[in-house]
Amino acid sequence: MDFITHLNEGFQTNSNAEYALQMKAYLKNKFEFYGVKSKPRREILKASVKEHSPEVKANIISITFELYAESQRELHHCGMELFEKHFKNNYQKEDINYIEKLIITNSWWDTVDYISKWILGNYLKQFPEQIPEVIYSFSKHENMWLNRSALLFQLGYKEKTDEALLFQLCLEHKESKEFFIQKAIGWTLREYGKSNPEAVLKFVKKHTLAPLSHREAIRNII
Repeated sequence: MDFITHLNEGFQTNSNAEYALQMKAYLKNKFEFYGVKSKPRREILKASVKEHSPEVKANIISITFELYAESQRELHHCGMELFEKHFKNNYQKEDINYIEKLIITNSWWDTVDYISKWILGNYLKQFPEQIPEVIYSFSKHENMWLNRSALLFQLGYKEKTDEALLFQLCLEHKESKEFFIQKAIGWTLREYGKSNPEAVLKFVKKHTLAPLSHREAIRNII
């Protein structure tokens, strides 16, 4: 596609080998990088979208997953950010299938956390009746990143957080030995604690959580 070619040319022109090595090491050498940081990455993406706007609008799904099939992590970020911007407040129910695919493709915390909050979270705000089915499926799934997304989707819900569901999910996963699950439990409790610190403190005192989860949950309360 002309858009993807143009986007890659923009990243190649602005690539930085030193930054690429640093960024690759930061993500445990799981992905390749052009070495373009977040702000210039978004500027390059914006310029390419402006240049090829009709193509992008007409092919958003195929473009998203073609970008996800590329080696460079910057292109994965471009794919999910394009998807989020295009579909925000305008999802169809069946789009959950694309969202699940995004979560389980090239999975690591940097993409999964963004998708959980800004894509899955907003999709479920639009279709709250889908929450029981989707979150039950994700929470029970053998894929750890889907489990993490179930724990994190209410980030930013603040006082609209479903407290009972949040606590239920934390209890379902409190025995997990996975670092990313223990961290997610602590993070989601800490965020809810900004709206309801008393409830979070009461929950943490009542239930034995992993030390990491416990520490993260109460970090801003005590």
